[in-house]
Parts: sequence; C-alpha cells; structure tokens
Amino acid sequence: MTRQPARPGHPDLPAAVLWDMDGTIVDTEPSWIAEEYVLVEEAGGTWTDADAHDLVGQDLLTSAGIILERTPVRGRPEQVVRRLLAGVVRRTRAHVPWRPGARELLADLRGHGVPCALVTMSWTELAEVLVEQLPPGTFDAVVTGDQVSRGKPHPEAYLEAAARLGVDPAQALAVEDSPTGATASTAAGVPTLVVPHTVAVPALRGSLQVPSLEGLTPADLGAVARSLSSDLHPEQRVDGVRDQA
Repeated sequence: MTRQPARPGHPDLPAAVLWDMDGTIVDTEPSWIAEEYVLVEEAGGTWTDADAHDLVGQDLLTSAGIILERTPVRGRPEQVVRRLLAGVVRRTRAHVPWRPGARELLADLRGHGVPCALVTMSWTELAEVLVEQLPPGTFDAVVTGDQVSRGKPHPEAYLEAAARLGVDPAQALAVEDSPTGATASTAAGVPTLVVPHTVAVPALRGSLQVPSLEGLTPADLGAVARSLSSDLHPEQRVDGVRDQA
C-alpha cells in the first residue's frame, strides 16, 4: 500500500516517520509469545520466555525456523508462521493493545502533514488489523515482512519504505522497540528513536532511547532526527560547516 504523501512544510519536522508495529504502536508481543507457547506445548515441547525473547523483532520465517530447531514442532516455516499469525490476528481483533502515546503521536504527525510508513516484520494480515483501527491516511506506505526478501535486522524494509515515500533515509526518523528493528533502521541510515519494551536494546550509533512516546510532538521528533543524522551520516556535518563558511 502506497499513497503520495503530503510533504511537511516546516524544516523543524522530519521528512517522514517510519514506524515499527509490534511492541511500538501496539503491544502484540504478549500475543505472539502466548501463541508460541500454545504451538510448542501442543507438540509436546517446552518453550521459555528466553526463547520467546530471542524471536522479538525477527522476520517471521526466521522465528519459525528457530521454533522448528528448538522444539518438536514440525512443518514448513510458512506453516508455522500461518499458525502463529492466525492466533495473533484473532487476539488483536478482539482487543487492540495500544502502546502509550502512539496513536496520539500518529494523529499529530498526520495533522502536520508528515508522511508515515508502517515497517513491520508481521505479515499483511496483521498489519491490516492495525491499519483498519486508525483513521484513513494515517500511513502513506505499509511494508510488511511478506513483502521483502530479507527481514530485519537487514535494512531492506526500511530502505523500501523510504523509497516508497520518496524521502532520503537520513532525513527521516524511525521508531523502534527491539534490537533487531533498531539494527535494521540504523543500517538503512535512518536516525532512530528507540522505545524499549519487551527486551532491552543496546546503545546503537544513530539511535536515542526514551522511556515512552507519551507527550512527544512532531517537533520533538524533528529535533531527534537532526541530532542523530550526523552520527549515521558524518559527511553531513562536514557539508554543514562548509555551507556555513
């Protein structure tokens, strides 16, 4: 899904905001973990929270491969994904567990004309559940795990989202909650705001960690993007000095 985005007219705003979904906009990680436990226990195996945390932020086929390696679950990776996905979609349709401040910030960005993209390793079925719960036009592009050949932590999904919006990754801002996701976004050259949730996220060049999205404004995101961009693109700092001279 791609629309022609409205361009923000204020230099203090980011050119676009690229959003992770699970754990960032909605707290679906408990649903994924619950479905993993059900799947493994039905096969007669044992699953732990440590196993579950290894899957946070991963491409779903990668996650399925880990389950198949560690447990008695049998089948193709695609079959494992479909079984997990069906349960998470069912749980999310019954109750959308919004993360604090996410909807408000999305609405504020939309009001300021800042393009937003959803960049998730969940597949289209689950992304559609979220999109349906938000006002039309909230996202100008949606990139899902079943649309890319290499999932997070590879930067492909973020590069694809920036391309669909027609923005320079260095001028955008990503919002992530996991080490895998933040690795992908910074590898794509996108300054990244990290809101750790289910798992801790190590410090990464080009990222800034905050405890919550509550109270943040589009101008705040613009300031974060500008402050982090030179960490990922040091040539911009040199160009800026030369321009001022």
